Amino acid sequence: MKIEIWPAHGPLNSKIVFEKFIKSLRTSGEQVYENQHVHDGDVAVIWSVLWQGRMRKYKDIWDRYRNANKPVIVIEVGGIKRNETWKIGINGVNREADFANQDADATRWSKFGVKLLPWKQTGEDIIICGQHTNSHQWRNNPPMSAWFDQQITQIRKYTDRPIVLRPHPRNHVTLDIKKYSNVKIVSPQRDNKTYDDTDLTSRLKSAWALVSHSSNPAMTAAMHGIPIYVSESSLSYDVGNDSYQNINNPNMPDRQKWANKLAYTEWWPDEIEQGVPWKRIKKRLEENY
Repeated sequence: MKIEIWPAHGPLNSKIVFEKFIKSLRTSGEQVYENQHVHDGDVAVIWSVLWQGRMRKYKDIWDRYRNANKPVIVIEVGGIKRNETWKIGINGVNREADFANQDADATRWSKFGVKLLPWKQTGEDIIICGQHTNSHQWRNNPPMSAWFDQQITQIRKYTDRPIVLRPHPRNHVTLDIKKYSNVKIVSPQRDNKTYDDTDLTSRLKSAWALVSHSSNPAMTAAMHGIPIYVSESSLSYDVGNDSYQNINNPNMPDRQKWANKLAYTEWWPDEIEQGVPWKRIKKRLEENY
């Protein structure tokens, strides 16, 4: 395959991951074009679908390949072991992506050593998590302030529980919360010891439920036993709720099949270098694209 891959536009934490992935491609015998525009390429490789900062240049590559009906492999930060494992999917992120994980079993999940905590029956806050509006994931959605307003309005039809708005750490939101009852904004606190971790886990201690369109906090919440409300584009949709009508008695489904599939969306750097995810992705590309 002719593969156009662009580490030049990636964030700081992408460097080693790109290096490992490029090595696996070359070991596999692929024709690798690093930071080069290839007019007859078979597939492109980019980092995330957040068209922000240096990653904004990825949108042109995405558009060029997708408009030609050619696949784009998207690498991004993982959610099971954030900043330790990395998602690799075809034509998107989260539930919009094809991770070649249809045949998932429990073997790989056990490798992560993550326990699915029992569903929580207590808690007070309904946490509503924002996302970056420059992301491809947010297309066709309103400004974040309007989306927050929509969620608050819908939730208030069924409960007066405290609502905590949690904006994306790199996406400022202006919203007059004085017009709402029992609503506050609590911005994520960055962990200075890591690249982009936040205090989400500690915030979940007081949570009754968590709301997210499609981002990683829903995955973290579900693994911690916090009921979630998400859109169909979320990777956590299979274990989530999609209507606030049951906000006082959320669905709490079995999560093991979901976890098994999730485990085949993320990979450690040594696995990436060894070509483990590429073998699965390549087979999927040859069969379906």
